[in-house]
Amino acid sequence: MNKDILNTNIQSFIQKNIAKDATKLILKGSPFPNVRIQELVEQILSKNKCKNKLPTWFNTENIYYPNKINIEQSSSEITARYKSGLINGNSLIDITGGYGVDCYYFSKKIKKVTYCDINSDLSEIVSHNNTVLKTKNITAYPIDGLKYLKQHDHKFDWIYVDPSRRNDSKGRVFLLEDCLPNVPEQLDLLFKYSNNILLKLSPVLDIKATIQDLSFVKEIHIIAIKNEVKELLFILQNGIKNGIKIKSVNIKKVSNEIFESVNHTSTLASFSLPKTYLYEPNAAILKAGLFNEVSDQLNIDKLHINSHLYTNDNLIDFPGRRFKIIHVISYNKKDLKKLIPSQKANITTRNFPETVKQIRKKTGFKDGGNNFLFFTTNMDNKHIVLICDKV
Repeated sequence: MNKDILNTNIQSFIQKNIAKDATKLILKGSPFPNVRIQELVEQILSKNKCKNKLPTWFNTENIYYPNKINIEQSSSEITARYKSGLINGNSLIDITGGYGVDCYYFSKKIKKVTYCDINSDLSEIVSHNNTVLKTKNITAYPIDGLKYLKQHDHKFDWIYVDPSRRNDSKGRVFLLEDCLPNVPEQLDLLFKYSNNILLKLSPVLDIKATIQDLSFVKEIHIIAIKNEVKELLFILQNGIKNGIKIKSVNIKKVSNEIFESVNHTSTLASFSLPKTYLYEPNAAILKAGLFNEVSDQLNIDKLHINSHLYTNDNLIDFPGRRFKIIHVISYNKKDLKKLIPSQKANITTRNFPETVKQIRKKTGFKDGGNNFLFFTTNMDNKHIVLICDKV
């Protein structure tokens, strides 16, 4: 951490050049003897990353920014605020601190927050920013969180863990054991120091496999923002034996779409051919796999066991998109072109042998317009096209 960056004239330079092209700035070089141009550009790029994701940091003067990768890996303020609503008590330790966004929001609910990160530079940055943000109940330590637990040997009301993928892992991480720290291996140790553990996990992890890897899972929260899944949150409570609550949350501008289930494995769905309305669940529900629960709780029918589209005759509130079905036809290019003379449509496939790209190539349909086409399979295993208007 180069503290010269915090000088008033350098902070002014960063703000004045916030919208400038980074390549052009690098070619000009640094106007300051104690700060390299690469450091200045890093501050500018990282601050820009915060504009929408971390507006509190972006809009606060004298915030110090780490490498932009740390910003990319950080929780957003939206998801951090949600997580803070899941915890309570007097003490929490974050053993994988990162840029400290989650700790900042935890500190609003917990009296004493302990931040640990093995990266000493990052820990110093977080300590500085906490002072700037006037947060007094977070103590930051430049140490591996597991080592801190062993050295200090006292209990916390909560332990928070945000495992990162191993550097040598290939491709996308799908198993918790491929992350650091390896939570399944460390569970006994973690439960020694707290009865409550909150895990933030990658949205690409397989939920069923993760449940099998862990012990005492109490709740799972699937968090999406504007229909894009951002985080999987697992709450573990030592010794709990009740069923797992699964809660899907799609955070939108005006209101949130929330759907939850307990003991979901025993729920059955009902099925029918397309009726008056069509319902497409949001991304959080799809990730949660609560397909039968949607049918059972909302009293609507699935089109097919694997299609994950729903139908009924009476319009209802629904955690996802709603459509009125105008036509139901077999997949036939000529019939489609007669019914959609503009040859423009929004196309979705669910449980269908062709991709959207293949369908567009065959039909010549361009993207857009007011027509919504769902290519799917019905309960009789027939491939159909639903031509719909959005409700």
